[in-house]
Amino acid sequence: MSLRVLVVDDDPKITAFLRRSLTLEGYDVAVANSGTEALRSVTASPPDLMVLDIMMPDVDGLEVCRRIRAAGETFPILMLTARDAVSDRVKGLDQGADDYLVKPFALEELLARLRALSRRGAPAQGEDGHRVLQYADLRLDTATREAYRGDRQISLTAKEYELLHLFLSHPRQVLTRDTLMEKVWGYDYSGESNVLEVYVAYLRNKLEAGGEPRLIQTVRGVGYVLKE
Repeated sequence: MSLRVLVVDDDPKITAFLRRSLTLEGYDVAVANSGTEALRSVTASPPDLMVLDIMMPDVDGLEVCRRIRAAGETFPILMLTARDAVSDRVKGLDQGADDYLVKPFALEELLARLRALSRRGAPAQGEDGHRVLQYADLRLDTATREAYRGDRQISLTAKEYELLHLFLSHPRQVLTRDTLMEKVWGYDYSGESNVLEVYVAYLRNKLEAGGEPRLIQTVRGVGYVLKE
């Protein structure tokens, strides 16, 4: 079955170009020309992926992303921005976007990022298809994608789940920044990008929200490790 992509941009040339290009790549493409229209579309039928422009006249992409995440939707969101400043990119990630792409962009790069976002590694499973990863008081149910710190349930976005799954699959093992980027995002970011640091901070905030001790430790100059 084709993945359904919702393209949100107020520029009809961009939406027409992406509709045509993504359809040729085998995606089922829907288009929204405003933030309000995008929110209505998501409410009616959530997509598998979203390509979301930041700059729109009614409800901008940052607010659209925030409302989608507040509603509990976890499908991947690729944010389009005309601004390349790190602060602008971080704003999108802070609202729950999974990735960003600066305009003007090459179609090949957008397609690669969509493939990476849609990639969901299948965890190793037992005969009943059920597996729980655990370290200390942290548990991750791979069948339900639910996380717990002790008895406290933790809500995770798609990327947060993938990152935590990777840490719990390799407890006490130092994972380099390059390894984490490749396994979770599926391609290389430029050295200046801090998307990994942003998502580690998200996870730490959620895992430590009840005052629990830190489990994701920084190994300076190398990466991160899950250990007490």
